[in-house]
Amino acid sequence: MVSDDLEFYHDQTGLSVGKGPFLAAIKQNICGKVQRTLLPDTLEVYPLKGYGAVEIGVHRFHHPGHPEDGAGDAKFVTLWQNKDGAWKVTRVISYNHNQGLLAK
Repeated sequence: MVSDDLEFYHDQTGLSVGKGPFLAAIKQNICGKVQRTLLPDTLEVYPLKGYGAVEIGVHRFHHPGHPEDGAGDAKFVTLWQNKDGAWKVTRVISYNHNQGLLAK
């Protein structure tokens, strides 16, 4: 579901290009360390004619089982391409990471 030429823009780590670096960053920084939950009523999805869709929302990061470690929110914009009936993420912007666990 991720394009080979994915561009991932992050306000704290900058630009990452390619599927491999994106998946490696998720494994290193997210898997087994934090959970990400979409905040209710923040998801917006709009069609992009001839391309796919844009998805906008806010997610909250927290340490499972360790509420004392805090939580932090971040906004995201995701571009989805629908090509030959297959949906793939092609561009992601993750920004406005705030206090709590994201500042640690």
